[in-house]
Amino acid sequence: MAKHILLYILGLYLLTAGSVQAQTAAGGKLQGTVLADGKPVPFASIGFTDIKTGTVTDEAGNYELPAVPGGRHVLQVSAVGYVKHTQPVQVKTGNTLRLDIHLQPTASSLNEVVVTGTLRPVSKMESPVPVDVFTPLFFRKNPTPSLFDALQNINGVRPQLNCNVCNTGDIHINGLEGPYTMVMIDGMPIVSALSTVYGLSGIPNSLVERVEVVKGPASTLYGSEAVAGLINVITRDPATAPLLTADVFSTSWQEYNADLGLRFNTGKARGLLGVNYFNYQHPVDNNGDGFTDVTLQHRISVFNKWIFPRREQRIASVAARYYYEDRWGGQTQWTPHWRGTDSIYGESIRTKRLELIGSYQLPVREKIMFQYSFNWHDQNAAYGNNWFLADQKIAFGQFTWDKQLAKHNLLAGLPFRYTYYDDNTVATPTANHTYLPGVFVQDEIKLNSRHTLLLGMRYDYNSIHGNILTPRFAYKWAPDEQNVVRLNVGTGYRVVSIFTEDHAALTGARTVVIEDQLKPEKSWNVNLNYVKKINLNNVFLGLDMSAFYTRFSNKIIPDYSRQDSILYNNLNGYAVSRGFSLNTDLAFSFPLKVIAGATFMDVYTITDEGGKSLRERPMLTEKFTGTWTVSYSFPRVGLAIDYTGNIYGPMKLPLQNKLDPRPANSPVWSLQNIQLTKKFPRGWEVYGGVKNLLNFRPRRDAIARPFDPFDKQVVYDAEGRVLPTADNPYALTFDTNYVYASNQGIRGFLGIRWTVTD
Repeated sequence: MAKHILLYILGLYLLTAGSVQAQTAAGGKLQGTVLADGKPVPFASIGFTDIKTGTVTDEAGNYELPAVPGGRHVLQVSAVGYVKHTQPVQVKTGNTLRLDIHLQPTASSLNEVVVTGTLRPVSKMESPVPVDVFTPLFFRKNPTPSLFDALQNINGVRPQLNCNVCNTGDIHINGLEGPYTMVMIDGMPIVSALSTVYGLSGIPNSLVERVEVVKGPASTLYGSEAVAGLINVITRDPATAPLLTADVFSTSWQEYNADLGLRFNTGKARGLLGVNYFNYQHPVDNNGDGFTDVTLQHRISVFNKWIFPRREQRIASVAARYYYEDRWGGQTQWTPHWRGTDSIYGESIRTKRLELIGSYQLPVREKIMFQYSFNWHDQNAAYGNNWFLADQKIAFGQFTWDKQLAKHNLLAGLPFRYTYYDDNTVATPTANHTYLPGVFVQDEIKLNSRHTLLLGMRYDYNSIHGNILTPRFAYKWAPDEQNVVRLNVGTGYRVVSIFTEDHAALTGARTVVIEDQLKPEKSWNVNLNYVKKINLNNVFLGLDMSAFYTRFSNKIIPDYSRQDSILYNNLNGYAVSRGFSLNTDLAFSFPLKVIAGATFMDVYTITDEGGKSLRERPMLTEKFTGTWTVSYSFPRVGLAIDYTGNIYGPMKLPLQNKLDPRPANSPVWSLQNIQLTKKFPRGWEVYGGVKNLLNFRPRRDAIARPFDPFDKQVVYDAEGRVLPTADNPYALTFDTNYVYASNQGIRGFLGIRWTVTD
């Protein structure tokens, strides 16, 4: 770092000296304003690539170069947080040339980007709801075969594996479990509890415009499941997407991933086609437990989006995605011949999924939109000799009315959701049909240029649980463009839905037991957010700080006290998730950029037992997490270096009994990666690097009794309790849910990208 600073000071000195010398010679004058999104950019560096003269803009974005030698030169403009701008200029001796420069912002979690945190497109700085926004440029710094894996570099968001064998998982936000996270594509809920991991797998990365993350309940606008927060995947507009994108990479573990995107027109309609293909068929057992370290997968996803031109720029779009996956993990000698048998243990999951989403603006004067989505999910899974067969269909439709009245920006909606669910478990003797109509209204009041107030209320009627109310309050105070304070208070709820593929994968060899009639989970959340932008001449520092507090009632808690089952019941008490998070965005005038974040959490449950309050920390919740991305580029040779990583604090793990010798908590662990990217002309890029630099892997005994996966050698007493024996001194049964991280160790990767813009 010291070397870069010295070089920077020396460069600035030479630039200044050159400027003084140039002013002594006769020449022309160049002046103007540097702008971005119509606003001035202060402290931008302006110079030429062929002559030593330059300056910086003032606080109003204005610049002046008084003595530029006559002739043709190449002007170069750079500012922290923006893409470097170059263009040729013709300067005539004795004349003044007026030239305004327009810069484009770089990909950054703190830049102003159009978002939909309030179900209405606004800029991030204008939104009263704090939203984290991530572009494909951010995810390319650590390329992954799915968005599920890519989220590991977002502060406060953690992909959680729930099974050591089949590697299914969910997304935790601020320490809250995956079922509380809603996942959407283009603002439409396409992911349900049955398929969180599949909703984020197989989305072609080439078609992703950005990913928006809202932390905290959002049920007022988005309904059930939006308790911990939501993840909204915004796909590209076919009108502006590249003509062709291709991204193919492989790893030293013989994993292969291909991602293709194509833009095309049919008549006046504009279309976008994306295909993602992933294949891994090389069993690895580095920890020597006889089981595959990572599931073998064969996955394909096809996405097609259309936009149709209409009068008066009205919206009409439709998109569809088909997803198929065949994955298995288990004893390394397993083959499909042993599927569902009790001889060789394997967990084989075959998934078919269809999604349809669309928007249509009604041909009336008022702005009335009809949005819809449908998803069909078919699950055919065998966990050893236990079968899980599930069929789920969810249809969603919503009318929204958007109206501006003076200082009031009104948004009203009529949503309706129908859910069909059936599986082969004893807890679902007949298919479930659930209807969820509702109504919501939101009023965003622009009190003045500095103060914005948002009020919202939603009413839903669940055909099983009855009436559900979810109010919302948000307030934004922006004294200037460098400071924004947001206060959000809201509620969330989640209807009961625990018989899911995620739970079946988690339980593996356990039986699901429902102890009582479960009630919907509800939560209250308070979030205080402060954003600070600091321009230190040629250094930009962005700070995004949040303090949050969430209190649950009716929280559904799994009980692992019985070795052969998991018991579910509503908590007799309440649960709390509270903490503090900090995101920093640091960029220098030389090509170094750092994005880092940390979240500190206190997650616990309070249970009333015999008049006494018992405080306990839930399973798989960490006390702190940290993420970072450090990027340095060499523009002259088209080379970039990205160093990414995360760190997680200890998590409480599910032990089987008091004799279980494994640690009750995970260690502090970190996944770190490094990547080199080389750019070539005509849109070509070659990249490669190393993942999991520290070669971190969980304990080799994470799977209990892997040599007896069907418990044929386990001895029970008359009441069904496991007895210690000479062959089983710790009274354990085969179990796969002692898991917190992937068994996949260090590996290299190499890939190539090609982008054709027109």
